[in-house]
This record gives sequence, C-alpha cells and structure tokens, in this order.
Amino acid sequence: MSAAFVNPLARNGASVINSARSIKSWARQLLALPDEAVVTVSELACHVPGCPPKETVILVMQDTDMLQVSIHMAMKDVSEQDLAHAFSDAVKAKQ
Repeated sequence: MSAAFVNPLARNGASVINSARSIKSWARQLLALPDEAVVTVSELACHVPGCPPKETVILVMQDTDMLQVSIHMAMKDVSEQDLAHAFSDAVKAKQ
C-alpha cells in the first residue's frame, strides 16, 4: 500500500488552522465579543504595488455591525499586538 495522500497544493494545513484559531481568540478577547459574534480570518495575496505578498484579513460581524481589518503580513506572523493595533486604528477611523 502507498502512503497517505498528501495534497501538494495544501497551505500548511495545521499551521494555518492554528494561526486562524489564535487570531479569532485574540479578536474575541480584545473586542470582548459575545459567543454569537462571527469572526472570520483569511489570508490573501496582496496585489497592491509595494505591499507584502500576503495579508491577513479579519472580519467581525455582530448584529448589524461589521468591522474589517487588514494586516499586511502572513497569518502565521500576526501577533496579538499586531491585531490590537489594527483594531485600535479601525475603531478610531470609524469615529
């Protein structure tokens, strides 16, 4: 029998999942979100000239409110401090 199938196009499955879980947890803590709030985390290729090749986009949806932040680095490199700074800037911009 051959070894288990390995998808050559997969994006470091466990690493990406763990990073997304951490970012979601930090977002919930930083914004004191209730359980019913939806938090999504995506890693996208950035096509803006001069932009790093990857960006992490966090979307928070609660009732009719929505907050979106982009951090111009790969998901695995985002720290809780990066997220806190991005949320702080986004909240100030909404005011």
